Amino acid sequence: MNVFVDTSAFYAALSKTDANYAKAISDWNALMDDEQVRFCTSNYVIVETCALVRNRLGNDAVRSFLDSLLPLAMVIWVDQNTHKIATAAMLAQGKNRPSLVDCSSFAIMRDNNIDKALAYDKHFLQEGFAL
Repeated sequence: MNVFVDTSAFYAALSKTDANYAKAISDWNALMDDEQVRFCTSNYVIVETCALVRNRLGNDAVRSFLDSLLPLAMVIWVDQNTHKIATAAMLAQGKNRPSLVDCSSFAIMRDNNIDKALAYDKHFLQEGFAL
């Protein structure tokens, strides 16, 4: 079973002050114990996570992300068609709706028949994905 990992899950696992920190550690551990689970994410999520973590937690935390968490996930690269679909979805949704990164994640999940996300972002639920 593939589980898509969102920025919110990566960040929560790295930041002890994040409201979802304890849940993130528990969720990561439970999923890692399941031999059928394979983590995946996108290059857009990587960029978003690096920017957020560097801004809020610093370079050492970015290094932890890149060295410890990211290697657990297969990276699915956003191609031109997925970017086009995500951009159109983002623009159709309007202000205060899912970001371009979220819309690209949803497109990737649909294209790869992934219905579960490790995420603490309500937009995944609103799009019909299980958390």
